Amino acid sequence: MKALLIIDMQKISFTPETPRYDKENVVKRINILSNAFRENGALVIHIQHNGIKDGFCIPNTEEWEIIDLINVHDKDFLVSKIANDCFYKSELNNILQENTIEDLVITGCATDFCVDSTVKSAFTKNYKITIISDAHTTADRPKLYAKSVIDHYNWIWKEMIPVNGTIKVVSAENYLNT
Repeated sequence: MKALLIIDMQKISFTPETPRYDKENVVKRINILSNAFRENGALVIHIQHNGIKDGFCIPNTEEWEIIDLINVHDKDFLVSKIANDCFYKSELNNILQENTIEDLVITGCATDFCVDSTVKSAFTKNYKITIISDAHTTADRPKLYAKSVIDHYNWIWKEMIPVNGTIKVVSAENYLNT
């Protein structure tokens, strides 16, 4: 079984003050992927950062909500997390194990924080990982444009050496055509 992880596509991260690279196209690809997963009976899991300990992104506030452009369905799972790593003290691993998920397809925000931490955590748990190269995003960073950050992490993930699981980085179009 497969699961699509959609990480932190929340209103707090998509404001005029926090522009994200290629937002419209990333959202479009995530929605196409999530529709395909649902049609094939695979899981779609939305992960939301819970920043209550830091006093921001508090559950049930507007900033915590998933952006309106992302399609969320009643059968989708919603997972709350408190750290960059989506597995850390969350229900994610339990949901994956209960549904005998071995393959993870990873998308979301932010490439260099929560997406990367989750990829590496899943990697050590021996999942078969596919990162959708054009369905994750971030913002410009000091001395680095967002596009460069995204390209760099796509390269890092392609170069990782799995022990028991697998890891690959592909475009949404290539993933959907396989």
